[in-house]
Amino acid sequence: MSEQTPAYRNPSLSVEERVADLLGRMTLEEKVGQLIMWDARPNDLSFINTRQPGSILHILGEKLERAMDLAAQNRLGIPLLVGEDAIHGHSFWKGATIFPTQLALACSWNPDLLERVGRITAVEAIPTGIHWTFSPVLCLSRDLRWGRTGETFGEDPHLIGELGVALLRGYQGSGLDDPNAILATAKHYAGYSETQGGRDASEADISRRKLRSYFLPPFERAVRAGVMTFMTGYQSMEGVPSTANHWLLTEVLKDEWGFKGVLVTDWDNVGRLVKEQKVCADFVEAAVVAVRAGNDIMMTTPEFYEGAIEAVQTGRLAECEIDAPCARFLALKFRMGLFENPRRPDLAKSAVEIGRPEHRAANLEAARQSLVLLQNNGLLPLDPAQLKSIAVIGPNADDDLQQLGDWSLGAWQHPPEAGKHPRENTTTVLDGIRALAPENLEVRYERGCSIVNDDLSGIPTAVAAAEASDVIVAVVGDHLNFIGETLSTATLELQGGQVALLDALAATGKPMIVVLINSKPLVLPASAKNAAAIVELFNPGMAGGQALAEALFGLLNPPGKLTISIPVHVGQQPVFYSQVRGQHGSRYADLTQEPLFPFGHGLSYTKYTYSNLRLASATLNIGETAQVLVDVENVGELAGIEIVQVYVSDVVTSATWVNKALKGFARVALAPGEKKCVQVELPWPAFEIVNAQGESVVEPGEFEILVGPSSRDGDLLKTMLVVKA
Repeated sequence: MSEQTPAYRNPSLSVEERVADLLGRMTLEEKVGQLIMWDARPNDLSFINTRQPGSILHILGEKLERAMDLAAQNRLGIPLLVGEDAIHGHSFWKGATIFPTQLALACSWNPDLLERVGRITAVEAIPTGIHWTFSPVLCLSRDLRWGRTGETFGEDPHLIGELGVALLRGYQGSGLDDPNAILATAKHYAGYSETQGGRDASEADISRRKLRSYFLPPFERAVRAGVMTFMTGYQSMEGVPSTANHWLLTEVLKDEWGFKGVLVTDWDNVGRLVKEQKVCADFVEAAVVAVRAGNDIMMTTPEFYEGAIEAVQTGRLAECEIDAPCARFLALKFRMGLFENPRRPDLAKSAVEIGRPEHRAANLEAARQSLVLLQNNGLLPLDPAQLKSIAVIGPNADDDLQQLGDWSLGAWQHPPEAGKHPRENTTTVLDGIRALAPENLEVRYERGCSIVNDDLSGIPTAVAAAEASDVIVAVVGDHLNFIGETLSTATLELQGGQVALLDALAATGKPMIVVLINSKPLVLPASAKNAAAIVELFNPGMAGGQALAEALFGLLNPPGKLTISIPVHVGQQPVFYSQVRGQHGSRYADLTQEPLFPFGHGLSYTKYTYSNLRLASATLNIGETAQVLVDVENVGELAGIEIVQVYVSDVVTSATWVNKALKGFARVALAPGEKKCVQVELPWPAFEIVNAQGESVVEPGEFEILVGPSSRDGDLLKTMLVVKA
């Protein structure tokens, strides 16, 4: 290094030394600019020089090269950090590998698979210039009407933590200096999914004890696993917007958990303090509130720039209060090595990495493992030799956009002119069945109806196709119009003409397989509930149709299990399995409280039996780990994978607590006739409750250990463990 080279440009110095040197050279305006993430979708990028933002999002390809060139021209040449919503694959890069959505992937109960998905997403995103993905979602599903249910891993905090940590490991690779890794984001911190009436971003009625009991544990797991960014939620709690919540953002996240990364607001959350939640009179006040609460980066609130500068100039904020988040953010950039290598797009490399054959193969495996067989009267698997024709019917049978789901090209996040992923990259259900059906098996197709209107004119031709066929595959579900942010639904019914279509198909008397392509659990009409078989795909990604066809024809033994309960009626909300004990009665006066299909449910083409549940020791001392053992046998005729689930129920607690909670699981491959002893470890924290004082404690006494194939009480073997003080 020459004598003229500033210290912050010297990579041999410590990060702390480089940050101190750079911060000392920066003007107030440059510091405030670093704290803003700017929306880079407009063609005019002059803001990069006039506002000098620290990060940008929604910018790809050659345009990003131009943005990086502009940033390099700024006085101090601070590199940009580039973010994008690579949610279930590199979502908005045309031709990238689009995996099943989080809710679908969760049904695999396979952390290794989730890590692989994260790794491939990172490998495809890096050469396009992306440094940062706003994933995984660690929200806890509650009211299924919420439009973002499909972005979650489901309804259980333990499973969300396991799968979320696996996905972020895949994104972040070997660390910040890994050139093939991207930053992961734990979002939406926290309680965003606890809505009123299922409405998005409504006031969340959550106490601090409730947060600590159910909503915070997955986020704490993410901190322990090394996640480097957090994102706030849109909602408010106890009258305080998440973005203004000093207790949540600073006292818990940074002080108690020791989070050393950066905290970014969600889209215009600082602006919403003024425009929507109306807790701040103007953007100067909003800037003060946001900075003092603990936010480091303000996503897409351009008014923060003038607001924060005025707040410092008028004495409402001290400049050192701007220095602190700026230093955190600069330290992240130094640790990533962006000052030496800004990680520019390499479009030649992206052409090689995007959609590689091995990535597509991994995507197919993800779709296979995520498929859940909900119901089967013996019709499945089909024997093609016994069939002459199949009728594939339904609005989602050949709709690639609905199969890919939200956060993908064609969804609302980008305008129609952005296009969609190439149609040939997605195997729809119709594509998959046609590809695997023998030549002498006729495949008839009719759309039948629409999801977005009540046009029933296509039903007669669909019925005619069904009557002329041996078996019906009816593919129904939801539509992008009813999915995602701001798009919560008042009901969970099948929309448009789908109920009429299913009723008409059922009336033919032909055996019917109902296939669900949907973002979240939906309420099924009697015609669907009485079908010979029901298969849940959720949004299965580009390879979903092939996985479904393999399952129909017996080439795949369905391995998946639900991570979210499917209700009988929308009025059962919330219907999750881990309910707090103490209500009067066990049912509604007019309806069961039990779901149609519970958390953990999933059938197979073979049969498993559980026996000989035991503990290595019937007592547990402070700090020890319990060893749970159970024999699982495949008594059927096909090889398969069983997901063994271990639940804990604290018999007597000092404060009200859940009836049972998942605390461990194992994926077990079993050949026909094979029996295995399955061992699952339950560490000491598995027995914690949050007491009335908000403390996580293990209380001595009796604990029931429940093991089986689902959360349904009748499926579970039980034994007792005594925890000693």
